[in-house]
Amino acid sequence: MTIALKSAGSRKLKNSIARWLITLGGISVLFTLVLIFMYLLYVIKPIFESAKIEPLTSFAVTSNSEVLATGVDELKELAYTIRKDGMVDYYQLKAGADSAVGTVIYQESLFPEDLVSAQDGHIAKVVNLGGDQKLVVNEQGQTLLVAFKFLSQFDTGERIIVPNITYPLGEEFLRVDENEAQFSHLSFAMGDERAVLVGYTKDNRLIKTSLIAEDDFSYDPEHSVEYQEINFELNRVDQVVVTPDMRMAFVRSADQVLVYDLTDEYDVPLKATIIPQLAQNSSKPHHLTTMTLLSGSSSVLIGDSSGQVTQWFEVATDGGREFKLIRSFDASENEAVAKIYTEQYRKSFFTVTTSGNVGAFYTTSQADLWHGSLIGSLPKTFTITPRADGLLAFDGSELHLFSVENEHPEVTWHALWQEVWYEGYPEPEFIWQSTSGSDDFEGKFSLVPISFGTIKAALYAMLFAVPIALTAAIYTAYFMTPAMRKKVKPTIEIMEALPTVILGFLAGLWLAPIVEKYLPAIGLLFVLLPLSVFITAFAWHKLPKQYKALIPETWAPIILIPALALAGYLSFALSPVLETYFFGGDVRQYLTNDLGISFDQRNALVVGIAMGFAVIPTIFSMAEDAIFSVPKHLTSGSLALGATQWQTLVKVVLLTASPGIFSAVMMGLGRAVGETMIVLMATGNTPILDWSVFQGMRTLSANIAVEMPESEVGSTHYRILFLAAFVLFVFTFVFNTVAEFVRQRLREKYSSL
Repeated sequence: MTIALKSAGSRKLKNSIARWLITLGGISVLFTLVLIFMYLLYVIKPIFESAKIEPLTSFAVTSNSEVLATGVDELKELAYTIRKDGMVDYYQLKAGADSAVGTVIYQESLFPEDLVSAQDGHIAKVVNLGGDQKLVVNEQGQTLLVAFKFLSQFDTGERIIVPNITYPLGEEFLRVDENEAQFSHLSFAMGDERAVLVGYTKDNRLIKTSLIAEDDFSYDPEHSVEYQEINFELNRVDQVVVTPDMRMAFVRSADQVLVYDLTDEYDVPLKATIIPQLAQNSSKPHHLTTMTLLSGSSSVLIGDSSGQVTQWFEVATDGGREFKLIRSFDASENEAVAKIYTEQYRKSFFTVTTSGNVGAFYTTSQADLWHGSLIGSLPKTFTITPRADGLLAFDGSELHLFSVENEHPEVTWHALWQEVWYEGYPEPEFIWQSTSGSDDFEGKFSLVPISFGTIKAALYAMLFAVPIALTAAIYTAYFMTPAMRKKVKPTIEIMEALPTVILGFLAGLWLAPIVEKYLPAIGLLFVLLPLSVFITAFAWHKLPKQYKALIPETWAPIILIPALALAGYLSFALSPVLETYFFGGDVRQYLTNDLGISFDQRNALVVGIAMGFAVIPTIFSMAEDAIFSVPKHLTSGSLALGATQWQTLVKVVLLTASPGIFSAVMMGLGRAVGETMIVLMATGNTPILDWSVFQGMRTLSANIAVEMPESEVGSTHYRILFLAAFVLFVFTFVFNTVAEFVRQRLREKYSSL
C-alpha cells in the first residue's frame, strides 16, 4: 500500500514537472517570437519617422556693410558671412573656452590688399554654386571664384577649426563679357579642364563664356577665354542655371524655361522649351517664380505663384528625348514659392514662400517631410549645411541655426510598394537596386520585385514538389507493403538532411547548363515521365494473372524504374532532333528572336526543380504520416461495404487525412518561401517582375543574405533589409496562421468519419 502511494505521488510530481516544463517551453517560444517581432519594428521604425527641424541658436550680426551670402562648415561650428565690401566674418556657433556663441573669431578679405578700398572691390552679387564654392561678381561684371575650406588642427590638444579661402581660377577678377557689361543673372559650372559661364547682361544679351585650362584647373589656373553670344529672341530673363556637367543651361523667361545645349563649341542651339501648365484663366493668374537644379542635375525644379513646385527631366520617347512633368509638390496653398534650395548629395529640397514658411520635400519618394515657419519672414540668405543636418538662415540682422533630423527621406510606403519614376527611366517602374559604381547613384528600394521573386520561386518549387511528394506519400502509406515502406520512407526523409548549399551548387553549375543544352528534352520529360507511368500501370493491369504471380508483390513497383529510365533516355535522345526540326537548331534563338522571350541560364525552371527536391521530403514525410495514421477500421469498413480501393482512398482516406496533408503542403510552402542558398546560387539574383519560367528572380531571403554584409549599420539600406525580413516574417506568419485555421476546420469537418 505504501509503495503504491509513493508510486502515485512520484507520477503526480513528474506529471506536474512535465506540465510546467511544456508550458514554460511554449511561453518561451511565444516570447521569443514577440521579441523578434519587436526588434524588427525597432530597427524599421526610424525610416518612417517624419523630419524634424528645431532651433539651435541665434545671434545678432553687426556689420557696416550689407551681408550678401552666408555659409557654414561641415561640423556646424563656424558660420561665415560675405559682405558687400568684400569682407568675410567668421562666427562661433558652439561656445568655447574663450568665445561665446556669435563671437566673431576671424575676419579676412576676399580680395587682394590693393582692391579692398577700390571701387571695383565692392561686390554686386554672390552666386552660390553648391558645395564650398561661390562666384563673386563685382560692380563691373567681373567674376572671382572662391572656395571656402575648413581644416581641423590639434596644436593645443583640442580640435580647432581653421578657415581658409582658396581661388581655383586665380586671385584676379575674370572678364567674362568682352563688352564688360554688368550682369542681371549669372550661372557658372566648372570641371577639371573647362569652365562655363552663362549670363544675361543688363544690355539684354545672353552670353556664354568658356574658360579652357591649359593644363588642369586643379594644378594651374592659367586658361584661355572664349566668348559666345547666344541667339535669344525674348526681351526678358528671370533666372539662369547651368548644369554642373556643363551640358545644358536653363533660362527662365516669364512663364517658360528655355533649355540650351552647351556641348557645341561653335553654337548654342535651343534644345527644348518647358512650359508648365499654370492657372492663367483664374481670377488671379499664376506665374513662374523660381527654379533650381536637383542634386545630380538631371532634374529641374520649377516653382510658381500658386505655391506649387514641379519636377521635370528628360525622358526617352519615340520622337527623341523630351522634358516631361514627373511629379508636383504643394509648398503652400495660396503663397508664391520665393526660393527653392536643394541638398548637395540627396534628392531633397526646401522651399521658402514669400511669407517665410518653409517646406521640406524628397522628390523620388514624393515625400512631404515638413512644413513650418523658421524665422517668421522671408530670409535674406538660406544655407543647407554640407551634411544636410542643419539650416542657416539670415533675416537681415540675425543669424539663425537650426538642426535637421531627416535621415531616411527616400522611404515611403509609396516608394516601397508602388511604381516610382526614377531619373533617366522612360516610365515609372518597380526597381530594386541598392548599390552602384557611380557616386551620383540614387538607391532604389522597391520591395515589390524581391517579394514577387519570393512568390515566384516558391510557386514553381511547389508545382514541382507537391504532385511528386503527395503521390509518393499516398502510394507509400496506402499501397506499399510494410517491409518496403520501412526502407523507402527513411530514404526519402534522409534527403532533408542534404545541405541546401549542395543543391544550390549542383543546380547552378551542373543542372542549369544541362537544361540550357537539352531544353526540348526537359519539356519532353514533363510529358513522357507521367505518360510512361500510366502506360506501365495500364500494361500491368492488363497483364494475365499467371504472369503477375511470377513477380513478388513487393517488387512490382520496380517495374517502373526501367520505364522511367527509357522515358528519360528517349527525351534526351530526341532532343537534338526536335530542336533541329521545330526550332531551327537553336531553341534559345527561337525563344528570343521569334517569341520575344528572354532566356537566362539560371532561371525559374532550374530553381523549381532544385528547390522542389529540397521541399519534397518535408511534404512527403508529413503527408505520409497523416495518410498512414488513418484508422484501419475506416478503410476496412469501406472495403467491406463494397467500395473499391480507389473509392476508399478518395472518399475516406484522403478526406480523413486532409488536415495533415494540408499542413504538409503549407509546411512545404513555408520551407520554399524561406529558402536562401538554392535561390541565391541558382537564380541569377535578378530583381525583375516576370513570370516566365526562363527568367530568374531575386527573393527576400537571398537579398538579405547578399546585401546585409555590405550595408552600413543604421543606413537606409540596412533598415530596409530589416523591413524585408519583417515582410518575410509576416508573410510566413500569415500563411501559417491561415493554414492552422484551415487545418482545424478540416479536422472538425472530417473527424466524424
